[in-house]
Amino acid sequence: MASAVSMPKLGMTMEEGTVIDWPLQPGKAVEKGQIVLVIESEKAEVEIESPASGVFRHVYVEDGETVPCGTLLAAITETADEPFDADAFHAGEDRPEKKGDAGLRVAEAPGPKAGTANSGAPARKPIAPAARAAARKLGLDPEAVPGTGPNGRVTKQDVEAYARAREALVPVDASVSLEVLVSGAGDPVVLLPGLGTDVSAFARQIPLLAEGFQVHGINPRGVGLSDSPASESYEVAQTAADAAAAYNGPAHIVGASLGCAAALEMALNHPDRVRTLTLITPFTIVSPRLRALADAWPRLAAQADPETLAATLMPWFFSASFLADDTARARTRRGLAKTVARVPAITLDRMVAGMLNWSNSRSEDLSRIAVPTLVISASEDLLVPDCEAITGAVPGATLLAVKGAGHAVALESPDLVNQAITAHLG
Repeated sequence: MASAVSMPKLGMTMEEGTVIDWPLQPGKAVEKGQIVLVIESEKAEVEIESPASGVFRHVYVEDGETVPCGTLLAAITETADEPFDADAFHAGEDRPEKKGDAGLRVAEAPGPKAGTANSGAPARKPIAPAARAAARKLGLDPEAVPGTGPNGRVTKQDVEAYARAREALVPVDASVSLEVLVSGAGDPVVLLPGLGTDVSAFARQIPLLAEGFQVHGINPRGVGLSDSPASESYEVAQTAADAAAAYNGPAHIVGASLGCAAALEMALNHPDRVRTLTLITPFTIVSPRLRALADAWPRLAAQADPETLAATLMPWFFSASFLADDTARARTRRGLAKTVARVPAITLDRMVAGMLNWSNSRSEDLSRIAVPTLVISASEDLLVPDCEAITGAVPGATLLAVKGAGHAVALESPDLVNQAITAHLG
């Protein structure tokens, strides 16, 4: 016996709906309650559950078609080999005048996930139903896909782009591959971003560096498209080992904030892969302010949209004079929102745990670093107060102290930073 999948009437004003996506192909097994259809009605996408278990037998209305409520959309039979006359079933079931829901159920949104080390209920990641359907077809976790829609909403196009981009990931061990963005030609320069950011933190440096070098921007585990294996923490030494496996060296290593910790580990544990070090606002000890931010950041990332998170982080990253410029502040906030959307709360938890484990573990080892080292500090940096001490501890290191800039000095004062880096690499 066949069961009908018809266009439901989901509200008093709904008269018609548009088929957005069929997650299953005809001939596939289906369970009652499984998502079998995505429709759009009144500008909202809705997932519809299968009314019965059996075999998804026939589709009558293709993607993109708009039909009245009650229109027969598909048929499900109990088995694959039972007799089924698609035309006869259509004639008996296709009755648009039926305005009921045809026994279909709207898929309920999953409840909020419990936080990891955080309190409070995290906000559900906005994912379009069509994106969920596309992810199922491609065998992907839609929660892992960076969203480009409003408030970080994941679209079907995001899922398809994510699938294509994953094919270009660079394997760093048997089970983990990283997103490595490469531009330019010449000797390699490796960029290591800081806590909660991706390589877009070097947006003002990459075009200049790519004019004379081959730039490798490495997103660490759990960031962007990089794999995020389950772990209590993402240790700094592992981040360094991953980076060393992601390019052909030796290379000029440029780190920012927590990326400096990985850069230092590379110089100490993989010295043959390092030609020079550039450390932008580095630290070896987690300061009380940095610890406070590290405690709050994952909590907020789990509960707030990227725009709210970016607005909250701005005063920690930028100087008072920069924040006083309304145009620059708004532009940077939009960019930062796109960046933080690529770093899930669980990744932040793991990065913070690794950072705290690493804190104060390398202060006595800096004297062993034997490559030319540039340290860049910022006078209004609220988070890392030990740049001068690091400069003094690394043999032959030079310091550029940028006045009037905050922790994100590479974004706030790019000209000074770029001049210093190019001179150092030259």
